[in-house]
Amino acid sequence: MAEYSAFSLLKNALTGNKDWKPAWRKPDPKSSYDVIVIGGGGHGLSTAYYLAKEHGITNVAVLERGWLGSGNVGRNTTAVRSNYLLPANTRFYEHSMKLWENLSHDLNYNVMFSQRGCLNLAHTSGQFDDLARRGNAMRHLGVDAELMTTAEIKRLVPALDVSGSARFPVIGGLMQRRAGSARHDAVAWGYARGADRRGVDIIENCEVTGFLRDGDRITGVSTTRGEIRAKKVALAVAGSTGRVMQLAGIETMPIESHVLQAFVSESLKPIIDTILTFGMGHFYISQSDKGGLVYGGDLDGYNSYAQRGSLPVVDEVMSEMLALFPGLARVRMLRSWGGVCDMSMDGSPIITTGPLPGMYLNCGWCYGGFKATPASGWCFAWTIAKDEPHDFNAPFTLDRFYRGLVIDDKGQGATPRLH
Repeated sequence: MAEYSAFSLLKNALTGNKDWKPAWRKPDPKSSYDVIVIGGGGHGLSTAYYLAKEHGITNVAVLERGWLGSGNVGRNTTAVRSNYLLPANTRFYEHSMKLWENLSHDLNYNVMFSQRGCLNLAHTSGQFDDLARRGNAMRHLGVDAELMTTAEIKRLVPALDVSGSARFPVIGGLMQRRAGSARHDAVAWGYARGADRRGVDIIENCEVTGFLRDGDRITGVSTTRGEIRAKKVALAVAGSTGRVMQLAGIETMPIESHVLQAFVSESLKPIIDTILTFGMGHFYISQSDKGGLVYGGDLDGYNSYAQRGSLPVVDEVMSEMLALFPGLARVRMLRSWGGVCDMSMDGSPIITTGPLPGMYLNCGWCYGGFKATPASGWCFAWTIAKDEPHDFNAPFTLDRFYRGLVIDDKGQGATPRLH
């Protein structure tokens, strides 16, 4: 497999980059494994990587119905943060942040993690008080948080309209400076390479069509490339969770699938050196290393498995962007894409054993899937290896919904599309 160093970069530059070795193998599936991970996105690949690295379980197959990274890991706005209010979410996402901070070194693969900060804007005194409350909760758990004044925000983001005539005046904000962004494709490729180097089989174009059972116990899967047996079968398929669970005879899950659009503009000179979120609507924006503005907003508002969105959301997102940055009115949108989000009933994830013997479930990521990639895989691997959760994911059970132990960070109640 490919090895990356200054010497290999120089050598391949001098030979026209024609001799790079593959980053991972293309194996045929074996008849059986210790663990099958369904889903070759960020969460599935990180799970396989940490199973091998942390627990020594290397007889693992990752099954991906398309090509590696064709789902949400390649269809997001790349934000990484841990600025949550409730302790369960804060501890989990802060663990993910710490893994992000060392991820390129750990994988020996540059995931381009840039800690440029995440700034949440406040437009009313009530919002500013709410951000202060969240910042205090974060600092109580050891997470960095800093309140900023309007003048400080203007110095950080000169293009932002903070004038008295702004449609939504900016009166302050909450900054997490350790937050940032990463290259989504590089994250998928880095985890794939790392898992492959430890013996994991990554099998692309292998769709699961059913489950093999011994009574209630799951013993393997039927796929478009034949039957594959396993002692343990783990699901990490994001917006397709409901459909895959139906193959196992489970018709009802506490999640809904919605499409979430993202957009990128033509390349511009640097104007936004942070991730910025709008307080009077759902809008977030950053600038990529190539100069494109990367931005998004709300879900499209209807259940869908399509990886594309609708024009009303395009109009809404652009309107919110111009409320903050009137000077971007003539910038051209380059492209858009859609990811299928599995929205849970309380806006928090599910990482747990079950609901059938031999099955393990990772879903319900709402808007937070990309930033959770390292901690999700780390915790899911722990749960699979030990048949019990780690303290970081112990609250994220499937049964919390009927036990009344919901983790509703946004306070929207049991309406998945609002989280």
